[in-house]
Amino acid sequence: MRKVVVTGFGVISSSGNDPETMWKNISSGKSGIRYMDDPVFDESPVRIAGKVDDFLAETYFCAKDAKKYDKYIQFAVAAALQAVEMSGLEGADWDPERAGVYVGSGIGGIETIMKNHEAFLAKGARRVSPFMIPMMIVNMASGVVAIRTGFKGANYAPVSACATANNAIGEAFLSIAHGQADVMLAGGSDAGIQPFLLAGFSSMKALSTRNDVPEQASRPFDSGRDGFVMAEGAAVLLLEEEGHARRREATILGEVVGYGATCDAGHITSPDFLGGARAMEIAIRQSGASVAEIGYINAHATGTKEGDRSEAAAIRSVFGDSLETVKVSATKSMTGHLFGAAGGIEAIITLETLRCGLLPPTINLDALDAECDIPHICNRAEQTSTCYALSNSFGFGGHNASLVFRKYEE
Repeated sequence: MRKVVVTGFGVISSSGNDPETMWKNISSGKSGIRYMDDPVFDESPVRIAGKVDDFLAETYFCAKDAKKYDKYIQFAVAAALQAVEMSGLEGADWDPERAGVYVGSGIGGIETIMKNHEAFLAKGARRVSPFMIPMMIVNMASGVVAIRTGFKGANYAPVSACATANNAIGEAFLSIAHGQADVMLAGGSDAGIQPFLLAGFSSMKALSTRNDVPEQASRPFDSGRDGFVMAEGAAVLLLEEEGHARRREATILGEVVGYGATCDAGHITSPDFLGGARAMEIAIRQSGASVAEIGYINAHATGTKEGDRSEAAAIRSVFGDSLETVKVSATKSMTGHLFGAAGGIEAIITLETLRCGLLPPTINLDALDAECDIPHICNRAEQTSTCYALSNSFGFGGHNASLVFRKYEE
């Protein structure tokens, strides 16, 4: 297989609307979770989220185009354009027919759906926007990214709930590795912070209700955790065949070396640790690294009782006697849960961990759940010299996707 490297990435999130700001906040343990004082949430039992601030669509779109695109599409395009700019691809010699886009979403244009549904109920069918369908469908972010970048290769939108972005990155990695493409934009985007979706997750008792202490609400692996915190945003990576990147003298940020995808095939929401364990094992095996060489895991850990315990059990199962050589952190403690974009932002964090030699912490981990007894990075970043790192994403439906990254050395 051909080597696959990362030459650019972009991010829109409550932790920062560019990679540099995001990494600065994450590596310093700063939370992006805030209280939402918008009256539209007055009836909601949950008033906290990782909501994107200071995003100006006009930075990336003309005013006319911005009105045609749901926020999840806007976020995806912004992150993709950042990735292309960082990569230095513009102005280089590359074949657009061998450049593809895999950008997925867990939810798609839910804001567009709700606004048009309200208009339909209040004023009838004639008030439904002709742009509703192209604004809401899940594949449109990937399509518009291609329109904006000119990438004419394979294009689709993986949808696997919270595993979406990892599946997108993993499938893009395989496309390049197997010679089907030279360049791929891959990641995820979601913008679902609105009352209807909050109500749905609240009815499942899945969300934290620590409205009085937003920055302390997301607390994966902590014994006092009471659910996850919703977030929104997008994260997109530019993957490239190594020779292609080196010929144009691109700065290489890291290497994708392993991908594992499995399904629990058990329950719609309750995880089976064996499925997650198999995804990790497949990714590590493909990477060529030994389990003992994996020095960092960016855990999926969202802050739910069952999910965190299941992942901890999976990690213990995979690492066994090598458990003492790995460190684990859950950066959703700072970003919140970006659903379909979660794996994307965590892939960027994992790459920066290797590149900068700094392990980001799990904040709010004050009293470890005894059933989550694995080596944690608690509340403060730590130095590292590891060359291999693993990033997990697990989703409703039993979807599991794990990626292994390697620090790039020529």
